Amino acid sequence: MTSSQFLSFTTFAYLGASILYLAGVTFRTTKALRAASWVGLAAAVANGAGILLRWKESYDLGYGHAPLSNLYESLVFGAWCIMLIYLVLEKKTGHRSLGIVPSLIAFLAMAYASFSPDVSSKIQPLLPALKSNWLIAHVVTCFLGYAAFAISFGISGLYLWQRRKGLSGNPAGPLKLLPDVRELEEYNYQMILFGFLWLSVGIITGSVWANSAWGSYWSWDPKETWSLITWLIYAAVLHARAVRGWQGPRVAWLSMLGFCSVLFTYFGVNFLLSGLHSYATK
Repeated sequence: MTSSQFLSFTTFAYLGASILYLAGVTFRTTKALRAASWVGLAAAVANGAGILLRWKESYDLGYGHAPLSNLYESLVFGAWCIMLIYLVLEKKTGHRSLGIVPSLIAFLAMAYASFSPDVSSKIQPLLPALKSNWLIAHVVTCFLGYAAFAISFGISGLYLWQRRKGLSGNPAGPLKLLPDVRELEEYNYQMILFGFLWLSVGIITGSVWANSAWGSYWSWDPKETWSLITWLIYAAVLHARAVRGWQGPRVAWLSMLGFCSVLFTYFGVNFLLSGLHSYATK
């Protein structure tokens, strides 16, 4: 079995986890949520094993590079980061109901990687610009930030849902097992701060890498520009919360706007704009 086939099966494990999380919240059953956590953990382990298997296959083919160089590999790695960070958050908070959106995003990323005709799972040699020891450092740090922002996006949606229904005191119906709005707001802040720090490191490592590869720390490439826009949005969120005391819906909406910028940085730039980072679509 190849790594691509193995990871295709992992996709369905993420789907199973997202269904169980949704069922647990909808029908207010802790058994389903507990099962979702175990399925999500198993999917994350399988996801990680698939990445390692693909890395080995790269060496077997004589290429010998980390599986982080194209759209397929970045989607797979991104799904893994999302689930890993979420599972740590779940362990820390004890709220399994938060897993609805992260597991769904992980599934969608894996499904797109595994089944879209626009995404090739073929292992290819690195382009000259990618042959650097900075590859792993830059990609890993950026995707840790992206993953945290994806979880923040989900928490923001849950927060707005809770608040709109006016169920912050003693929620009933399908929202009963969700944390109250104060907890959701704090978890959202933690994820934004975590993601912002990692994205900052990702931009720094990318700049050093760019100087090594192209002789310039910053060239206003579309990917660089949109990464900066994303960084500024989340910096504004943190600044507004710390200095202006912004809380509640404004922070949640800004967090969701930030994740839209993340998606455009990742997908929009690759498909709609051309630049030094266009290799990511290959």
